[in-house]
Amino acid sequence: MARQILLLQVLVVLVVVVVAVGFATYDARHSTRQHARDQAIAVAESVADSPAVRAAFRTNDPCDVLQPYAEAVRKDTDVDFVVVMKLDRTRCTHPNPRQIGKHFIGDLGDAPQGGVFAQEYTGTLGPSERSVVPVRASDTDPTVVGMVSVGIKVKKIDSQLWRTLVGVGLAALAILAVGFGGAWLISRRLRRQTHGMGEREITRMYEYYRAVLHAVREGLLLLDSEGRVQLVNDEARRLLALPEDVVGRPISDLGLPPGLVAAATGDTAETDDIYVAGEHVLVVSSAPASWDGREVGAVVTLRDRTELVDVTGELDVVRGLSESLRSQNHEAANRLHTVVSLIEMGRPEEAVAFATDELEAAQQLTDHVVAAVEEPVLAALLLGKTAQASERGIDLAVSGDLRTAPVEPRDLVTVVGNLVDNAMDAVTGQDRRRVEVRLDGTEEALTVVVGDSGPGVPDEHLEHVLERGWSTKATGSGIGLALVGQVARRSGGSVTVGRSPLGGAEFTVSLRRST
Repeated sequence: MARQILLLQVLVVLVVVVVAVGFATYDARHSTRQHARDQAIAVAESVADSPAVRAAFRTNDPCDVLQPYAEAVRKDTDVDFVVVMKLDRTRCTHPNPRQIGKHFIGDLGDAPQGGVFAQEYTGTLGPSERSVVPVRASDTDPTVVGMVSVGIKVKKIDSQLWRTLVGVGLAALAILAVGFGGAWLISRRLRRQTHGMGEREITRMYEYYRAVLHAVREGLLLLDSEGRVQLVNDEARRLLALPEDVVGRPISDLGLPPGLVAAATGDTAETDDIYVAGEHVLVVSSAPASWDGREVGAVVTLRDRTELVDVTGELDVVRGLSESLRSQNHEAANRLHTVVSLIEMGRPEEAVAFATDELEAAQQLTDHVVAAVEEPVLAALLLGKTAQASERGIDLAVSGDLRTAPVEPRDLVTVVGNLVDNAMDAVTGQDRRRVEVRLDGTEEALTVVVGDSGPGVPDEHLEHVLERGWSTKATGSGIGLALVGQVARRSGGSVTVGRSPLGGAEFTVSLRRST
């Protein structure tokens, strides 16, 4: 490829120089001919206006005194002939004395009538640029008494042209040398930048590159050193909901999470960071890109982990339920041993009363939760959370009326599970440990309100609680509330944060049926 470009550049330079030399030659030839013609006219007019020439024509035979004068003028002005003639064309002067007295060869034009005439003509001395001007009787008498013809040989004109063309040729050679040198430097740089590959190799690489770019399952985003998007594949457009005209725009203007923008434009590599963008939970990795020792931008890869996070959340719920069941199993075993021991001690009435009281307490809790929540998955979640709260010394109260849910059960688990977990973490270590959950729902909308008696959320942090990575816990991931916000946005609802009557934070989530 570099060789072809070198040849093309050399050809272009050569054509330009040849055309330029052609025009310069034509212009030089035209200029030298015109200069010779102007010189011949000027010399002829000077001779015709000479007092000596006019005085000679007032004599009976002007030819006797004009030859020496004409030869002196010819030598002084470096012309090839100065011919003074009578009106009947008889030569009075000529460089060749044998031509004196003979008729002048060539056209006279309108010189006999007082005009100035010039032409290229072949006479006794060969081809020449010549002029013919009239000789007038005096300055006051315009009568034409004779004529003067001055000529310069074409051979002499051409020799002057060749001297001019030598300079043109040297300039052309210099331009060719500079052009060839520049083309060679460009070719060398291009060869280095393309690693010596030809156009077929580059075309094939580009085709493979495009095919791989759009076939990979991961999103790919390439930024330049100023943070502008230079390349994006189909998966990245889908995950980030990017517009069609994204190429060339700064990543900071695309409405992406600030943390993701900071990671993409940072100077250090980031690996497997989790961000929430729209409806997707993304695992983002970014690394600066460099070439030839200088930074040229950054490469950002995106992996969709939305379903994995949802499944992980459900798994956490199952684990919580399992731990609650294990704890309840342990507690039930203790109570069963107590009942057996009372029977063995011969106190069956007390054993029956004890068992009945425990059964009624457990049944009342289950009936209360199921009465408030008919959604089985959410009811199971709240029962598990109630058991966990009991183990941690937290008073968890569930109220409201939820006969049907307008969203998927997994979305309910995400919203209620994360809010209750955060609330229980907030009241842990407090003197008063109470969490209240209120559910109000219809077939079209659902409102989830979770309040606690914890320290609450400071006013300056209210606008950040739903951002990825924000957490008041030292070991928190900052992803739970971000997922709650994502579910709310996906259903067309909202999340508001305020102050609970219990003294802590209160989260109100509004969910709507997806259309």
